[in-house]
Amino acid sequence: MHATMPLLRGTDFPRIRRRRLDTLQANLGYLCNLACVHCHVAAGPKRKELMDRETVDLLLEFLQAQKLATLDLTGGSPEMNPHFRYLVSEARKRGVHVMDRCNPTIIEEPGYEWVAPFLAEHRVEVVASLPCYSEQNVDLQRGKGVFESSIDALRELNALGYGKPDTGLQLNLVYNPNGAVLPPPQQALEQDYKQHLADDYGIVFNQLFTIANMPIKRFGSMLISRGQFGEYMDLLKLSHNDANLDGVMCRNLISVDWKGYVYDCDFNQMLEMPIPTEAGGNRHLRDLMQTDFSGRPIAIADHCYGCTAGQGSSCGGALDSNG
Repeated sequence: MHATMPLLRGTDFPRIRRRRLDTLQANLGYLCNLACVHCHVAAGPKRKELMDRETVDLLLEFLQAQKLATLDLTGGSPEMNPHFRYLVSEARKRGVHVMDRCNPTIIEEPGYEWVAPFLAEHRVEVVASLPCYSEQNVDLQRGKGVFESSIDALRELNALGYGKPDTGLQLNLVYNPNGAVLPPPQQALEQDYKQHLADDYGIVFNQLFTIANMPIKRFGSMLISRGQFGEYMDLLKLSHNDANLDGVMCRNLISVDWKGYVYDCDFNQMLEMPIPTEAGGNRHLRDLMQTDFSGRPIAIADHCYGCTAGQGSSCGGALDSNG
């Protein structure tokens, strides 16, 4: 049974429209050195999909044509794309703020010793996944030894100035729940993270982003195999908060897959739900260079409740300021 099927049979999620576009989020491919249970991309070491140089150049052209402020890079492990350094350096030359959604263990992989110094040199904002400050919980969710490797990587980033006052090198961490539950309040959990990581490992960081697990791809399949899919969807729907609709990421962001096709968000990309167009079907980045996205409808399905449940969830963490 495919994890996406229950999500595509209609939805009562509120209809929403775009505001002015300010962020281009690009998935550089599904290759990753890890294969985490919660991964909504189903990334892993055996994946072959990687964005090519021609599509990377289209990203740069689109950033300039739309005068966008931010390039948000995802994967897989974005750094494993052979054109990662070219894309980052060229975007920075154009004055674009670059975010790297980094699996910190990549910094400790042989052959990737360049990652941390390169990110610091180009003043890239690092958004690093660390689903808990407990070694046992992280290794359970992501694999044996992942916590220790992540701690070593975060120490290396700290040594380069990341997460420290007055350096301008932003280091944010990402928390995902270990199972079919909503994240706890972000502000309180951030304080716990800061205290434990500082006291136990001497690590500092700027912000913690709490992100709900999406019931799609690998996590969705796990829910189905455990008979928890319907229960989790009920939780998301019952926890929906209309106030979070204003801050969902799809209002100001578009997501581009490794082939250059455009979606409203990374989750819609994984479900192959293209950005709505009058003609229908997928639209490629090359066809949208001069497009005004303001006011356009956003493709929705039941998984969208994952972004509005409880304190809300986006690429920048909780949407509720009191979360």
